[in-house]
Amino acid sequence: MRIVRRPGAFVCGIDAAMDVIGGKWKVLILWALNERTCRFGELRRAVPGVTEKVLSSHLRELEDDGIVHREVYAEVPPRVEYSLTPLGLSLNAALEPLGQWGRDHIYRGTGEAPGHGGAADPGAEGGAGTAGSGSGERPGARTGEGAGAHAGSGAPEPVVGLGYGQR
Repeated sequence: MRIVRRPGAFVCGIDAAMDVIGGKWKVLILWALNERTCRFGELRRAVPGVTEKVLSSHLRELEDDGIVHREVYAEVPPRVEYSLTPLGLSLNAALEPLGQWGRDHIYRGTGEAPGHGGAADPGAEGGAGTAGSGSGERPGARTGEGAGAHAGSGAPEPVVGLGYGQR
């Protein structure tokens, strides 16, 4: 594994962190791998919308940065599994407060308080979309279709899977 370090190329720590996690898909890949070790196809299903080319490229970059470990098994057919390194686990821990901020921001002004249970609260114990709840939802998935409101209700669309790093 080659860890890419470019000292002096960054303005601050946030700049360096964003270089590692920047883009639409990397944090979703990290979140999926936080739950368990995955094969390529499992990751592709866990992050719908990502193309094979982009997923492959992001996994390679995350591996180069020391965030993701790629394990190749000498079997026929070949089996490759991806998991987080200790550095990747520490990155997910650093992203947890950002996930909490996102949940708080989504519920701001709706009258619903995050963390108080209920089906619309993904961070609640046993609530819809909580990791391991068996709901079948993927990380970062939105329930329903549309751009933020249920048809005709005017209510904000519930967001499932924003419990970044929660188990």
